[in-house]
Amino acid sequence: MIMTTTSTLQDKTITDYRGIVTGEAILGANIFKDLFAGIRDIVGGRSGAYEKELAKARSIAMHEMQERAEAIGANAIIGIDLDYETVTVGSGGGMLMVSASGTAVTVR
Repeated sequence: MIMTTTSTLQDKTITDYRGIVTGEAILGANIFKDLFAGIRDIVGGRSGAYEKELAKARSIAMHEMQERAEAIGANAIIGIDLDYETVTVGSGGGMLMVSASGTAVTVR
């Protein structure tokens, strides 16, 4: 399936707009990753643990969106937008949310 952030596809003709499709992923970050990320923030550098969690959440959200597009007969998704949020749960426990949305289309 073709997936793009643009509203058109080069050398393709959009023959049908199927509708908006979305995918979401919410992942918890465990306490050891939170602690390690906090230390990295103080010392400087990148947090590999959070980067892996972001990549995992993004992949889940994109895959879910693609499955929903296929279910309604689309063979491409255009205008994809990715949003990242953190959700605080309880006393400081955090969760990472990634949502993906786009327009499912049929192209030839």
